[in-house]
Amino acid sequence: MELWQRNFQLWLASIDMNMIATALVIMAAAYLVGSINTSIIVGKLKSNIDIRDHGSGNAGMTNAMRTMGKKAGVLVLLGDALKAAIVLTAVRLVFRDETAMYTYLYAAGMGAVLGHNFPIFFKFKGGKGIVVSSVVIFFASWPVGLGSLAVGLIIILTTKYVSLGSILGGISAVGFAFIFNRGNMQLVAFLAFLAILSIKMHRENIARLFNGTENKVGRKKE
Repeated sequence: MELWQRNFQLWLASIDMNMIATALVIMAAAYLVGSINTSIIVGKLKSNIDIRDHGSGNAGMTNAMRTMGKKAGVLVLLGDALKAAIVLTAVRLVFRDETAMYTYLYAAGMGAVLGHNFPIFFKFKGGKGIVVSSVVIFFASWPVGLGSLAVGLIIILTTKYVSLGSILGGISAVGFAFIFNRGNMQLVAFLAFLAILSIKMHRENIARLFNGTENKVGRKKE
């Protein structure tokens, strides 16, 4: 606990108004990039549909794959991962000071996920942010990213529920942060934000899981 308090105090001491302003600008820019929803774009170009009017109504990889096929799902996966990677790579390249860089990285990650989930270009109705969040977690801490990905994949493979794997993978990231990044309260808080947001975005899936009506991998949504 003392290590956490010391690191948190050092982080607070490093923050000034310029850093806050820069973080807000980065978050806003990342939000705009995140708002470029690959699933909606692929749906329009490939099938001339609004993916949000089909299947689960979610503008994400899973619904794209179920509605338009595996190739479309792969395109959405690559597009969503790429937009997050571009924003986060830019932050890493521009900012060299480690404390500032991670602060801006968290701001960019938060903006990218919020943009994907609530895209300004598509009436604020997007996806659930799992692919984008996964990329963000890897950039924040690759050991945590690997652990979270492993948990998510194991849950999906054993239960066939993508939603359950996504939720538990996000929650497990917080636990892995305690293991691999002991003392980094900022990372834990950031991952907790992503986990809570994931639960919120999956609230309908959670209800269906409890009711036994959630769709499984390999079965098209009726």
